[in-house]
Amino acid sequence: MARFERRRLDPAGPPTPVYVVWELTLRCDQPCQHCGSRAGHARPRELTPEECLRLVDQLAGMGTREVTLIGGEAYLRPDLYDIVARFVERGVVVTMQTGGRALTPTRARTLKDVGLYAVGVSIDGPEDTHDQLRGNVGSWRAALRALEACREVGLVTTSNTQVNALTWNRLEETASFLRDHGVRSWRSQLTVPMGNAADRPEWILAPERVVDVIDTLARIQLDAVEHPRAHERPHPQRTFDVAIGNNLGYFGPHEELLRSHPGGRSAHWGGCSAGIGVMSIESDGTLKACPSLPTAPYAAGNVLELEPARAWAEAPAMRFARDRDGSELWGFCRGCYYADVCQAGCNFTTHSAFGRRGNNPWCYHRVQSLRREGRRERVVQVERPAGLPYDFGRFEIVEEPLP
Repeated sequence: MARFERRRLDPAGPPTPVYVVWELTLRCDQPCQHCGSRAGHARPRELTPEECLRLVDQLAGMGTREVTLIGGEAYLRPDLYDIVARFVERGVVVTMQTGGRALTPTRARTLKDVGLYAVGVSIDGPEDTHDQLRGNVGSWRAALRALEACREVGLVTTSNTQVNALTWNRLEETASFLRDHGVRSWRSQLTVPMGNAADRPEWILAPERVVDVIDTLARIQLDAVEHPRAHERPHPQRTFDVAIGNNLGYFGPHEELLRSHPGGRSAHWGGCSAGIGVMSIESDGTLKACPSLPTAPYAAGNVLELEPARAWAEAPAMRFARDRDGSELWGFCRGCYYADVCQAGCNFTTHSAFGRRGNNPWCYHRVQSLRREGRRERVVQVERPAGLPYDFGRFEIVEEPLP
């Protein structure tokens, strides 16, 4: 493990929001039971088409190079195509994340025609599990149809999966049918107790299961490299790529395998990039350093009242990862060998679970370290959320001997 350099993230040059995630609307066509934003209805006041196009120009002027459009469901905004076209005109790569319930072939073709580059379809396991999590029978089949529609028109297709108590032991099944459907990249991320997911604490993955999850994903990745399927062989650069989200992993034996991209340089977790290379916008114009962060503690201003460039440069809620040191670390993370570079992993996960940053039990290195000492940790909910978008309750960490 000592091969990982012990340092803080220190990007070259001044931080720039090269990657932006923009929630175009909170309106959604699925009642997902684990939705962190509690999407369903549009916000009372969402940005107008004119305000959206002005924001596109502002982001391009700030040096943004890639934007991912999300919701709710971004395709439920009639001006989606105009927004995509404007970004492409300004030289920005545009992708979209979707549940795919009504991503029809016509919508896919129009998105391709206006310049959309890629579509990521959320698929949370096999049919029974996916439909249970989405609260919507038929959602899984609709998502696969959306993948097919996007692939048919030439869009790059990717997928992402929530890892939780319902899905962690079905990852190999999930990977197999995604490969069959031509998915190029598959990203897994822990379900975090925010929004609807915070109402279902029994779905949150037990910390000790992180090791099983990462070991399984590593096996899947190695199999994809060593045994490409027939439709993958003519395109070695398109080997099925297994990636882990920002709240999975941390300095276990598979860190580089699952954090690096095919053909790219070796990588490992380098600390939270919120407000360093990443920025997000909610559909009412609220600015945050990361799309997943809870709104109340991390709102950095609103584009209707504050220029995004000024919020990026000055707002404390935007700069927190740039300006932090190790003083906020607590618990196991405070004394960890990797503390300087890791900074307790994903801030969205820790703040949503414990009401503050700085201590993360969902960590491969930590679980294994405790196991060697005959200990493990559980998380127990002690406070329920209020029922608002991007809200959270509170959990506590309970340490106990290994059974």
